[in-house]
Amino acid sequence: MPSNLPRFTLRTSQEYIDKIAYIAEKECRTTTKEIEYLIIREIQEYEAKYGEIRLQGNDLNTK
Repeated sequence: MPSNLPRFTLRTSQEYIDKIAYIAEKECRTTTKEIEYLIIREIQEYEAKYGEIRLQGNDLNTK
């Protein structure tokens, strides 16, 4: 993975992590790739419903 990609720490219950890991294994993905897939899918669903999210400059604090 390129080192210039942003990193994000996620805190959630062990149960959710275990369930995501289970799904990831069934889908032949790593847990990280499964989380990325879920994020992408959610963004696509949101944009299908509300329109494309257009980010300009520092519209959001993305620390």
